[in-house]
Amino acid sequence: MPKRFDEDLYKLKQDVLAMGTVAEGMIRKAMGVLVDRNPALIAQVLVDEDRMDAFQRSIDNETVRLIGVYTPVARDLRFLLMITRINAELERCADHAVSICHGYESLKLLEEPPLKPLVDLPRMAAIAEQMLHRALEAFLKGSEGDAEVVIRTDDQVDRLNDQIFRELVTYMLGDPRSISRSLGLILTARAFERVADHAVNIAEDVVYIVRGEDIRHVRG
Repeated sequence: MPKRFDEDLYKLKQDVLAMGTVAEGMIRKAMGVLVDRNPALIAQVLVDEDRMDAFQRSIDNETVRLIGVYTPVARDLRFLLMITRINAELERCADHAVSICHGYESLKLLEEPPLKPLVDLPRMAAIAEQMLHRALEAFLKGSEGDAEVVIRTDDQVDRLNDQIFRELVTYMLGDPRSISRSLGLILTARAFERVADHAVNIAEDVVYIVRGEDIRHVRG
């Protein structure tokens, strides 16, 4: 392949990593809306959403261009095909951050007293964000080891999601006035659990890039 192709691949990778940085920031801001009770962060998340949409279009267009111009094979082709999947996973992470912010507005969580001290939910959000960050590091370095750590960490997020759900159901059963706030927190936890799932998907894509093996749906 010509040197120009390597340069184009490098730039494309940097664009994906920049997109991932924006997605990580959106996740932090979405959690900050509730933890810090700061509605100004909602507007920032919506601005970031426009940036993510622009990234997605640009990366998809460039990927198609590179495949058409250079007709790559083997690992280069796997890399470009997985770029399209990683691009979509990052955009979905951003969508979950936006959904969390819209949920706060519709359920008026910021206009009501906190239902309870938030401990597990911020922890869950932090782990999901760390998983996304590590998945992107695995992509940057072509590291199966980092990818496998992300995949294993998903169980922690699932356990926290189950724990949060059970606790909030108990609140709803004990006091009907807590139902709207409890549902808002349950939906928020579910959104962060989905972010973790997208991080796992990216990690699986990295494994496919590195060794050409599709490990989806075969984890023990």
